[in-house]
Amino acid sequence: MSVEAVMPYLHEFGLAARVMTFENSSATVELAAQCVGCQPAQIAKTLSFKTTEGAMLIVTAGDAKIDNPKYKAQFHQKAAMLTHEEVETLIGLRVGGVCPFGAKVPVYLDESLRRFEIVYPAAGDDHSAVRLTPAELETASKAAGWIDVCKGWNEVLA
Repeated sequence: MSVEAVMPYLHEFGLAARVMTFENSSATVELAAQCVGCQPAQIAKTLSFKTTEGAMLIVTAGDAKIDNPKYKAQFHQKAAMLTHEEVETLIGLRVGGVCPFGAKVPVYLDESLRRFEIVYPAAGDDHSAVRLTPAELETASKAAGWIDVCKGWNEVLA
């Protein structure tokens, strides 16, 4: 899949015009934030996990990290990320451009995203993003639900 493959899918939801493409790489949270011009936390990173049922995607805020005990409590198994090769095979996208649109695996959205009015997930490759509200992300990703499996984003700085 690529931006070209994701565009028709986003068009179904009236969101294709919000896709941004960049000359520079947006493959990491920091690079994407520079390209978009937002804080890194607003980048909606899509993480790929292995499960006993296959694969799944979890979209989190850019400053959030998977909390292993929360993950295990939610999914009743240890968190295991897909390898780069598995991502391409099972998800159909390359690492750096994984997005939740048109996914053939379950997609979950982490609560860390809800604190923003606007978030920016990738749009099919490592030179793209799309501007969405969390509610639009939920609809366009056909998310299986909102979960709380991250840490680091809501901790008060001392």
